[in-house]
Amino acid sequence: MIKSSIFFDPLIPTSIIMLVVALAFILLFFCLVRRLSGWFWRGCAVVFVLMALANPALKTEDRQSESDVVIIIIDRTSSQQLKNRPNQNVKALEHIVSMLQARANTMMRIIEVGDTPGNKGSLLMSNLANVIAEEPQNRLAGVVIISDGQIHDADLAPIMGFPLHLLLTGEPKDWDRRLVIKNAPGFAILGEPVVISVMLEDQGAAPKESLAELFLSVDENPSTPYNIPLNKFVKIEVPLVHGGINVLQFSTPEISGELTGQNNSAVIQINAVRERLRVLLVSGVPHPGERTWRNLLKSDSNVDLVHFTILRPPGKKDDVPVTELSLIAFPTRELFLEKINEFDLIIFDRYKRRGLLPAAYFESISEYVRQGGAILVAAGPDFAGVNSLYRSPLGSILPGRPTSRVFEEPILPVVTDLGQKHPITQGLEDFAPEQGWGRWMRQIELEATSGDILMTGKQEKPLLLVDRVGAGRVSLLASDHAWLWDRGFEGGGPQAELLRRLAHWSMKEPELEEEALFAASSEAGLRVTRRSIKNDGILELEVTAPNGDSISSNFDEIAPGRYQALISNDQQGVYRLRSNELEVVAALGPTAPREFVQTIASADPFGPVLKKTGGSVNLISSALPKLRNIRSGRPAYGRGWIGLIKRDAYTTQGIKINQLLPSWVYLLLALSSLVFGWIREGR
Repeated sequence: MIKSSIFFDPLIPTSIIMLVVALAFILLFFCLVRRLSGWFWRGCAVVFVLMALANPALKTEDRQSESDVVIIIIDRTSSQQLKNRPNQNVKALEHIVSMLQARANTMMRIIEVGDTPGNKGSLLMSNLANVIAEEPQNRLAGVVIISDGQIHDADLAPIMGFPLHLLLTGEPKDWDRRLVIKNAPGFAILGEPVVISVMLEDQGAAPKESLAELFLSVDENPSTPYNIPLNKFVKIEVPLVHGGINVLQFSTPEISGELTGQNNSAVIQINAVRERLRVLLVSGVPHPGERTWRNLLKSDSNVDLVHFTILRPPGKKDDVPVTELSLIAFPTRELFLEKINEFDLIIFDRYKRRGLLPAAYFESISEYVRQGGAILVAAGPDFAGVNSLYRSPLGSILPGRPTSRVFEEPILPVVTDLGQKHPITQGLEDFAPEQGWGRWMRQIELEATSGDILMTGKQEKPLLLVDRVGAGRVSLLASDHAWLWDRGFEGGGPQAELLRRLAHWSMKEPELEEEALFAASSEAGLRVTRRSIKNDGILELEVTAPNGDSISSNFDEIAPGRYQALISNDQQGVYRLRSNELEVVAALGPTAPREFVQTIASADPFGPVLKKTGGSVNLISSALPKLRNIRSGRPAYGRGWIGLIKRDAYTTQGIKINQLLPSWVYLLLALSSLVFGWIREGR
């Protein structure tokens, strides 16, 4: 396409030309007022001179027209798969494409937007902004979006100088019921009921009902039914019967006619923890490591500590009257007989038999352990003597027997092969300084009689033993010099971490179980971790999906005693996992998928964008609009039609510039005008 136009390329500055024009007009006006003859021809001479100075030229452009760009965005998210919306998508797209194909000089960009990872919902505006950034603004004629209107990034809409039109899916009579959970805690106290607010919300043209059924299942146990009012939050008490993760699944039956049943259930996970851990610390001879235990237990806000310490042994000779040794008698009977079951852990730190605690008390402690309690013995040199705790009724539950020998020399603690797998000592080497752990200066020689040896010391003799007795647990540390690590002796070591794990394993914390199965959801799927200290093989993972399908997967060893498997599945809901004798349930996916929070089609989220661009909303189920070409700034829609801007954009392929007339022609014309004016004046 050839386009010609005239433009001026002045030979002198434009300001001088304008000054000459002004002076010429003044003189000509003077001549006209005085009725001087020849003024017309003199004016023509000035005009020709000015034209010569302005230097008019003819510009010829070789232009190539560019097509208008129309962006079509199709919402393919989960909410657009409901009922007859997929068919409406196809119908609307075919209609728009056919009309744009008939529109001259038009190019279409069709963008499909699906679900986004991370439960972010429909991000149509973000995708639109990316497409607009790729196209020249002078070619964009408009945007057509086919969607149910439920977008979640309306505030990210780009600035548009063209209309945006929404073709809305859905039906006016659509309705849906969804389950809403509010204030679901991530943690709760074990043994206490958790109060959760639940609502069954009806959206759209729902039938008139007042009550609906709700079912609650904990860890996929048999469901508990409730009848609750609609559209109103109801508080439900849920008991948590075991520590660790409890999976709660709420559901309501799908009713005939509602859009979807995918928002009729919700899964939440609550970590049940103990409110307070009660620890009884019994200290014998005062020594530098005594404060280590006290500081460790006091630093944990979840631990209630009762410290029973002997400051004046019976064999000590001084003149202080017995009545002045304490204000009140220590309640040993209440602690070791009547209220012993209130404690989660009893620690004996360098304690030896002195006659202060009768044998009946130790019998009570032994029975307390067999019934589910826990004791931890930090042995000092007295453990090897005749007054050793091993020679009390506690000896029947301790995993190590003293040989009466004490190593009073430097020893280096070493984690055994079994300890590399055990959660108490697994990974302790990661806490070692560059030069390695510091040495301890004393060890009581033991012979292991039961349990597991996690650490060894001098001559590979047991240094740390743990065992299960009945329903309880027992730990035996054959040294009272762990405090040297806390003081940084020879670089120190993970004293606090070791003692913390040891205490929490004794108190049956779920994350420190030797045989355990854990599951956590991730973007890739369900990540399952298996922990085991057994030498025999780990069986494959058996998975029961939410729809009842069975899946099998193999574990991969990622560390000594730790195995992992990844379950990739698009189904969201509760999974039942089984490995060997262990079984656990886990939830995959968000509690409430964002795509199904609002399922009724609505143009409300598009309201601000449509107002700024002058666009329109058209319900696909009613009628599809026709297309019209409009000029920028004119109304973009009317009854039965939507408008797209006719841009007429082009690119210039070449430019040719020619002088309109040679300069000598202008000079000849100016001289001729002066001659005619002189002749006219001479008459």
